[in-house]
Amino acid sequence: MEKVAIVILNWNGAKMLEQYLPGVLQYSRDEATVYVADNASTDNSMQLLRERFPEVKTIVLDKNWGFAEGYNKALAQIEAEYYLLLNSDIEVTHHWLTPMIEYMDAHEEVAACQPKLLSVFNKDSFEYAGASGGYLDRFGYPFCRGRIFDTVERDNGQYNNVANVLWATGAALLVRARIYNKVGGLDARFFAHNEEIDMCWRMRIIGYKVVCVPDSQVYHVGGGTLPKGNPMKTYLNFRNNLTMLYKCLPDSELRCVMSWRWFLDYLAAWQTLILNRNVGDFKAIYRARRDFKRWKKDFAADRKAIQESRVEKQIPEQRMFALLWQYYVKGRKLFSSLPR
Repeated sequence: MEKVAIVILNWNGAKMLEQYLPGVLQYSRDEATVYVADNASTDNSMQLLRERFPEVKTIVLDKNWGFAEGYNKALAQIEAEYYLLLNSDIEVTHHWLTPMIEYMDAHEEVAACQPKLLSVFNKDSFEYAGASGGYLDRFGYPFCRGRIFDTVERDNGQYNNVANVLWATGAALLVRARIYNKVGGLDARFFAHNEEIDMCWRMRIIGYKVVCVPDSQVYHVGGGTLPKGNPMKTYLNFRNNLTMLYKCLPDSELRCVMSWRWFLDYLAAWQTLILNRNVGDFKAIYRARRDFKRWKKDFAADRKAIQESRVEKQIPEQRMFALLWQYYVKGRKLFSSLPR
């Protein structure tokens, strides 16, 4: 069995592989085996791998299964102590892998961790999709050490300590294979977006920790699957976030949170229409609410199993304040300014 399997899920990402895969091989080959799992690409990805990177192991999937199920199907074919899910648009650095492996080896209670994520385009700033570790507010809005909504902080070393978090970014996620399999991996029904938050939350519920190890540092392009402002991305984010809340919230919080989210989601929809004149996102939010209502029953058994497995009654990394209030009313736009 391998110690670490780095698995890059690819779909028509030949340009990203050509640019960033050499660095992954250069800085990881002594500590991990590198795989590319291909989601039925129609570009020249596989030809590129054969000709330029013959040392990379490949897994060819029969269709585009999306992020969640694509990884599930690929990882099922790999035996390793740790899986490292890595986006194709990640620029790794020297010594990026060792701190995470050493931390996981020394802390059996930790199921998953992430490096510090900085922007390829502004290397002094955090990157939106993960920054230095993720949290949720009481209504399910995700935020990070280094990023709240659209406010992204400069990295001045302010979040360089190892920290317990609720979720680690799927852009660069080191996860203990046996725990990944124990919780059933990523929820394939999500297709993409919020699936790593959902999985990490389920790991926290059964008593495992999730951390950020900032001694490991990578740079991320971001927006590679669906760009910001794409109505499909808006739809998946709202639908999957609601589904995740339904699955993972304890009984004592579910009714209240879902009632508030009904109000807040429709408020967001009308705000995008009236203030931003964004008809696409307006329709996407309405469709997400409708489709969540239709498929909620399909997750009833999941919710029951998750709640019955609950070890952590109250998870401290789900903060009990309202992020919208803190950000827009109180003007607290930095992680360090939020209530503890």
